[in-house]
Amino acid sequence: MTSADPRALAAAFAEAYGRPAEGVWRAPGRINVIGEHTDYNDGFVLPFAVPQGVSVAAARRDDGVLEVRSLQAAGAGVAVPVDPRAPEARRWRETAPQRERWAAYPAGTAWVLREHVPDGRIGGASLLIDADLPQGAGLSSSAALECATALALCELYGADGLLGAAGRRELARLAQRAEHEYVGMPCGIMDQSASLLCTAGHALMLDCRSGLSTQVPLPLADAGLSLLIVDTRMRHELVDGDYGRRRAECERAAEALGVPALRDVKDLPSALDALDDPVLRRRVQHVVTENHRVEAAVGLLRAGAAAELGALLTASHISLRDQFEVSWPGADVAVEEAQRAGARGGRMVGGGFGGSAIVLTPADRVDQVSEAIRAAYRRREWEEPRFLTAVPADGARRLL
Repeated sequence: MTSADPRALAAAFAEAYGRPAEGVWRAPGRINVIGEHTDYNDGFVLPFAVPQGVSVAAARRDDGVLEVRSLQAAGAGVAVPVDPRAPEARRWRETAPQRERWAAYPAGTAWVLREHVPDGRIGGASLLIDADLPQGAGLSSSAALECATALALCELYGADGLLGAAGRRELARLAQRAEHEYVGMPCGIMDQSASLLCTAGHALMLDCRSGLSTQVPLPLADAGLSLLIVDTRMRHELVDGDYGRRRAECERAAEALGVPALRDVKDLPSALDALDDPVLRRRVQHVVTENHRVEAAVGLLRAGAAAELGALLTASHISLRDQFEVSWPGADVAVEEAQRAGARGGRMVGGGFGGSAIVLTPADRVDQVSEAIRAAYRRREWEEPRFLTAVPADGARRLL
């Protein structure tokens, strides 16, 4: 069974819970073309949804309990009150064993919705989760789980105001809040927005301050190009503190410069001169130049010059490696070897410290580029990477 097979997931739900599912919802993961670590600095990003994602089969229940089970997680599942104020909910948040911590993503989403939707309308539910999106690969499996859960609960309990275009922007904010408050991950708004708002064949130019977005055509195949995802198999765990430290550094730099966020830095040389801390100077340089690269990428796409994106991707990778210091050896090797084999450029994606890279390559060189990366990994005795072709897909939706 695959996560995209709603009837099979509905049948598995009936077997697991002894009653039929009321629907199946799916939310995709995302790849960010460019604009990394700019979202929580109120900047610009350019993600698109990928075909892989997370599916949730769900049905209401009248006992005030949220029960979540996953086809990818061992064990009987996790059951907690849907009311975040209940003592049992607070106790679980404080004492849940590590093997149950994945359930904080759907549970946190339910708790935030319960507080946001009037009259405590969001009630209990049984959820069965399936995914074909690798965890820890930098493709935003956590946001996909949050967004699929949010759509399911909103439809089950008639929170229709959060299902339209404007409502989905608010829903992205609520899913982000769930990750902040109940998972402890201080993420930006990009992942949830991409999962809920993207459309097939397009990237999403998102202003992370205003929440406004524009669909930008991404006709890579028409230009004879492929965007290859390289899952380095080197996993990250962003709640361990590295991501949070980068965000805190950016906030300290903005405060020192007297601006609301690093997006507001207009004169980069003057800003760098004003900072004594070399670490903060490096963080500012990355964020400011990365925002410029996002705007340049959008300009290239609108001008029909997708082939020229490669140089921007590589510049982004170098900045993430040297200025923001979040890259890792697997991504560095993938980008370097891909370019030697004829790719136009590439970069790490996601929060960093492990996960995936993307490589922009002529479509007729995908096999050569992939083999060059495999060979480099073999020489270093690393686990063989996994490759996916990134195709811009639709955002979250109901499947059944």
